[in-house]
Amino acid sequence: MENERKTLDDRAKMTELERIRHSCAHVMATAILRLWPEAQFAAGPPVEIGFYYDVDLKHRISPEDFEKIEAEMKKEIKANNPFERIVVTREQAIKDSESGRLGGLIERPGNSSKFKLGNLEAIPEGEQITYFKNGDFIDLCAGPHVMRTGNIGAFKLTSVASAYYKGDERNPQLQRIYGTAFKNKTQLDEYFKMIEEAKRRDHRKIGAEMGLFAIDAEYVGPGMPLWLPKGTALVEELEKLAKETEFQAGYVRVKTPHLAREKMYTTSGHLPYYAESMFPAIKVMEEEDKKRETFLASLLGAKNELWEKASKDFPGTQETFELGKEVNRIRGEWESVGTRYYLKAMNCPHHHRIFAAEPHSYRDLPLRLAEYGTCYRYEQSGELFGLMRVRSLNMNDAHIYCTEGQFAQEFNAVNEMYLKYFKIFGIEKYVMRFSTHSAEGLGKKYVNEPELWKKTEDMVRQVLIDSKINYVEVPNEAAFYGPKIDVQVWSVIGREFTLATNQVDFAVPKKFGLVYRDRDNTEKTPLCIHRAPLGTHERFIGFLIEHYAGNFPLWLAPEQVRVLTIGEDEPLINYAKAIVNELRANFVRVDADFSSNKINGKIQEAETSKVHTMLVIGGRDMEAGNVSVRVHGKGNIGAKPKADVIADILAAIKERRA
Repeated sequence: MENERKTLDDRAKMTELERIRHSCAHVMATAILRLWPEAQFAAGPPVEIGFYYDVDLKHRISPEDFEKIEAEMKKEIKANNPFERIVVTREQAIKDSESGRLGGLIERPGNSSKFKLGNLEAIPEGEQITYFKNGDFIDLCAGPHVMRTGNIGAFKLTSVASAYYKGDERNPQLQRIYGTAFKNKTQLDEYFKMIEEAKRRDHRKIGAEMGLFAIDAEYVGPGMPLWLPKGTALVEELEKLAKETEFQAGYVRVKTPHLAREKMYTTSGHLPYYAESMFPAIKVMEEEDKKRETFLASLLGAKNELWEKASKDFPGTQETFELGKEVNRIRGEWESVGTRYYLKAMNCPHHHRIFAAEPHSYRDLPLRLAEYGTCYRYEQSGELFGLMRVRSLNMNDAHIYCTEGQFAQEFNAVNEMYLKYFKIFGIEKYVMRFSTHSAEGLGKKYVNEPELWKKTEDMVRQVLIDSKINYVEVPNEAAFYGPKIDVQVWSVIGREFTLATNQVDFAVPKKFGLVYRDRDNTEKTPLCIHRAPLGTHERFIGFLIEHYAGNFPLWLAPEQVRVLTIGEDEPLINYAKAIVNELRANFVRVDADFSSNKINGKIQEAETSKVHTMLVIGGRDMEAGNVSVRVHGKGNIGAKPKADVIADILAAIKERRA
């Protein structure tokens, strides 16, 4: 996705690290020009993981070139040149672009700065036009930057990719050179250490090693994971956690179909606006459709015969022209006959119809409808990524229908549920992104209800303030029907994930005619809170795999216990089998290795498989009524009475200990 041009206000809010990275992009351009003076530059912004600069250059830059580019960058940093801000007229900027001076070290006759001319067009009339100059390099830029090149700190070039100018495939394809920069080398080294750790924890790699899921693009399709037995254990544990938590919080569970008629999504407003993210419609010929099709086919045949005769006998007359229009109209109607169904991309319209299925009074509210519903979204193939971006997703969804007076308590309860989950999974760093609308988007991007927008945004903001939850406010990113919260969390290695969402809907219930009878016996439309604290199985399990590096806590581990025997004597095997049977009777995911392999090999295989707890049993253990306990990653815990070990395992699972 191409970054939108930052406003001057956005630029003024750039952090010190963003300024360092923005400045480093200019230093990189300076270095590339010293090596390849003909290079033409487009955009060079700071981004979340560093910075990039788009360059048009006949020479294909590769990682082998990075060392010499970095050497030139170090020279510019050592020179400690100031970043000078220069205000110019639009006419001067056009002249400097045409001479090749912009985005260059000198004027370059015959090599005009064509991309700078394009960037110049994006600057609104009346906005001040500025350059920034470091050494000989001058660029069209609104800033901001650090004071001098020597303030940049530590940097490293990381990769090269292709990108269309301004993100439009109709424009020239450029080389995008990525890098990152930090205040000092210690921070840079820590970042790359985190990157290496992230590679080691990649959920796709660990998922394959542990046999959690598979993606069969050839037969099933890309982006539609198959959950293998061990991965299914994770899915079911999460669903069990959600069901228990929601039951205690007063939710009731519902089940809805995987598809619905087109009318459902035109009423909700998802069609046509969300159509590109939905799978194409499935056309079904119901009995009434077949009858209609037969009638129209007969009518079309008769009208077409009349039109062909008229075209032969009375060509060019108004009557013949009108008859032709009638034939085309009937043909269009005939071709469109059929009931269109869509795979559901979201559960909310189905839940609205469940609310509408029975009458409600204020005494029934809040009504909390929960479902682990399967949804289907047609993500672009290039955006699919393991479990993080899929086309088939199982969503921890619920919709809370409430009165305005109940809203604050219900919205806060959802946020408290997030905090409970954070504690269970050891998520220590998080932030709620509170997304609001923009007045300019009313009637286009957002429902045109300015008073309701202000009212509901004020309500959400007050809940966040009163509950002292860590949040940031982000304008112009709300859902089309109301303000929302996106939950950003960080894994133990510092990687950021968008985990879940909590949204307010003041528009769609009204479209479906949802009402409850209030105390004054009048009908009112409820507010609806959309919430999904665990997001989807797919994305959340992808996060957990990387968060835990596959070393799940006992309650969540795909294989919780493995019983290992030292020897093959029948009494020993029977003792071990009894332990296995007792654990299975208590729904513990337990396996056994009674093979003749040496115990060290059995332990090593269990460690490699990331089995949480190993119960090692030898002759002495059996005689004493004990088992020797090993925990993955912690080693030998020691021999303990069998009954105590089993009781502790059951308690740890029930309590969902970390």
